[in-house]
Amino acid sequence: MILLRRLLGDVLRRQRQRQGRTLREVSSSARVSLGYLSEVERGQKEASSELLSAICDALDVRMSELMREVSDELALAELAESAASTDPVPAPVRPRLNSVSVAGVPPERVTIKAPAEAVDVVAA
Repeated sequence: MILLRRLLGDVLRRQRQRQGRTLREVSSSARVSLGYLSEVERGQKEASSELLSAICDALDVRMSELMREVSDELALAELAESAASTDPVPAPVRPRLNSVSVAGVPPERVTIKAPAEAVDVVAA
């Protein structure tokens, strides 16, 4: 069984260790007890969204980046789990986005319609 709290804790620990920071430094900056942060990193406690926000702020990491890394870890864990089972689950497919530049085009002249495929619009 895949536990989201364990994956989240692993990613938080890696983020902290990449920065060469201690639990004490991050817990102090996030205003979270050292013991509680340690339990979150070990996957023993579920972190609330407020707690995750405080930890992300302390680590100077966007929560979306943290959750993307957790999502990638979860996808890998699901693939590993399905490979061990008799009914394999297909790997998720993320759509690739095409970039379109609208540099030099006045904002009132830019119209975005729902295309058949996803498109990123980058304003310069």
